[in-house]
Amino acid sequence: MKVEVVKADYSNPRHQSDIPMLLDAYASGPMGGGVSLDGDVKASLVRELSGLPHAFSVIAYVDDCAAGLINCFEAFSTFACKPLINIHDVMVLDGYRGLGISQVMLEKVEEIAISKGCCKLTLEVLANNTTAKAAYRKFGFCDYELDPKTGSALFWQKKLTS
Repeated sequence: MKVEVVKADYSNPRHQSDIPMLLDAYASGPMGGGVSLDGDVKASLVRELSGLPHAFSVIAYVDDCAAGLINCFEAFSTFACKPLINIHDVMVLDGYRGLGISQVMLEKVEEIAISKGCCKLTLEVLANNTTAKAAYRKFGFCDYELDPKTGSALFWQKKLTS
């Protein structure tokens, strides 16, 4: 089994095809909401990502087949006064799970973050996604807290559009 992890080139036709395919597989699964991406989203996703100078994606290929994806966005830590990388989507196709693909992709994200002078990586994970939580803990992630007395941070949202 040959695993190759690359930072996506949003102008590469293969990456333009693989990114929405992989993200759609994630969205369609139970941890992505169970609903396929809208056709317009799939058609414009890579174009929109390419217009964001703070966005990047990492794709894993196993024996030259697209197997996993991480989408990331650079943000800023005001407390550290340094950039950070928020890992927004992490997915591995069903047939490739359990092979350590997420760990190799996370290593690539960390390498990119270090090259940008980032102070940390952040991500959110569903409370009942025990498999993902175990993978993230294995990589060194933990609950975010400033002081145990104030508790762990929670990720909230307010939808502005459907």
